[in-house]
Amino acid sequence: MLKQFLSKLPRKTSKPDSDDSSREDSPRAAGRNNRSNAGSSSGRTNSAKRTSSSAVFPASTVSLIEPLVPFKDVPSSEKMNLFMSKLSLCCVTFDFTDPGKDTVEKDVKRRTLVELVDFVASAGSVRFGEPAILAMCKMCAINLFRVFPPNYGSNRGGENDDDEPTFDPAWPHLQLVYELLLKFITSSCLDVKVAKKYIDHSFILRLLELFDSEDPRERDCLKTILHRVYGKFMVHRPYIRKSINNLFYRFVFETEKLNGIAELLEIYGSVISGFALPLKEEHKIFLWRVLIPLHKPKSMGVYFQHLSYCVTQFIEKEPKLGSIVIRGLLKYWPITNSQKEVMFLGELEEILEAINMVEFQRVMVPLFWRIGCCINSSHFQVAERAHFLWNNDHIVNLIAHNRQVILPIIYPALERNCQSHWNQAVLNLTHNVRKMFMEMDEKLFLSCHSQFKDEEAMLSSAAEKRKEAWKQLEQVASLQPVIGNTAVLVSPI
Repeated sequence: MLKQFLSKLPRKTSKPDSDDSSREDSPRAAGRNNRSNAGSSSGRTNSAKRTSSSAVFPASTVSLIEPLVPFKDVPSSEKMNLFMSKLSLCCVTFDFTDPGKDTVEKDVKRRTLVELVDFVASAGSVRFGEPAILAMCKMCAINLFRVFPPNYGSNRGGENDDDEPTFDPAWPHLQLVYELLLKFITSSCLDVKVAKKYIDHSFILRLLELFDSEDPRERDCLKTILHRVYGKFMVHRPYIRKSINNLFYRFVFETEKLNGIAELLEIYGSVISGFALPLKEEHKIFLWRVLIPLHKPKSMGVYFQHLSYCVTQFIEKEPKLGSIVIRGLLKYWPITNSQKEVMFLGELEEILEAINMVEFQRVMVPLFWRIGCCINSSHFQVAERAHFLWNNDHIVNLIAHNRQVILPIIYPALERNCQSHWNQAVLNLTHNVRKMFMEMDEKLFLSCHSQFKDEEAMLSSAAEKRKEAWKQLEQVASLQPVIGNTAVLVSPI
């Protein structure tokens, strides 16, 4: 029975082989086909490099593949052999940029993948041993691991977040491979001790490289799979964290181009929530050297929500990290980018809501100097968002306990808004904040008002003195005769 359906497998030669050699010949043949199509630049056996206008699969040199018998038609003792044979059949790859090419073979492979997904999902008491794990990893490597062209993703990662995503023409095929891999990894029938030898560092690194895919559906599948790998293979956790860190470093300090930053941060958000207390030094270094610099790129809006979540997770774990994060935000404050400035103010409110009094006092002087600049911003959204900080009861409580330091810093900004800001909504908010401070401490408020008036008078007097000095210089210069190449001071009209 087994020989009958194994004989239907595509073979490189017509030379008869044993059952085992038949099962092994198909992936080797597929591997040779992939290597010949990838060109001389590829030196890897299990993952052929593909380069074209989009990341697609090379055309297969196999002219015909035939379906194998269904799982229900073989006895339980032969199902695992059939499972590996079907995986070998799926090692044949096709060109999906031409929908009319190899349609019959593509359909055979698709139906085979659907069968494999169903088989893994309902494996029951079947155990996936080393041969099955090896065959699965081979099939996934041949179908999924590919190198994107150098200009791939160049239209993403900029300031325009409304660009239409690029969808891979091979996705209906890729989706089944990803679904099969996910069900295989999460299956209770998988021997983890054996699987970690094949789902190793190299396999994980190639998975991470696929996060540069422009197809959001592929990145979403990768996110789920990597999260399951992190949960199931504890021995690989440090390596996964280190590899993700390296991708972040390359993004922030070198390229600023990686399509999967949001998905990687989403994974890391759940990882941070599982950190034990007290936090290890490694995790604090990740906060300072990775998460805070991730506020710098122009494309921060694409992944801002996930980044903000990761940062607040750290502060909830250890509130004393709040002052470190605020100093980092002030370091990378986007002075010339109003959209990012609004996002920074929103994140700042979340941090202040979780911070304690001691950490707040360490950063309140530079913090409220920056908030004062935001209050005076000519961009009304920035000015409004800065005023909204006073709508938070916890922040108001922090300010009230430190009003002796904060009000003298913030009062000049409030007063200048009242005198000259163009937006009526901002003016109303400014009056509300002034009223709040007056009710909080009227004596201090009047003292700050008096000090502000004195400083304004001093500045006005200094400006008048400068103006008078320039007039005198112009008058003296106009009386001097012009000799040779002497510069002439021309009075303004």
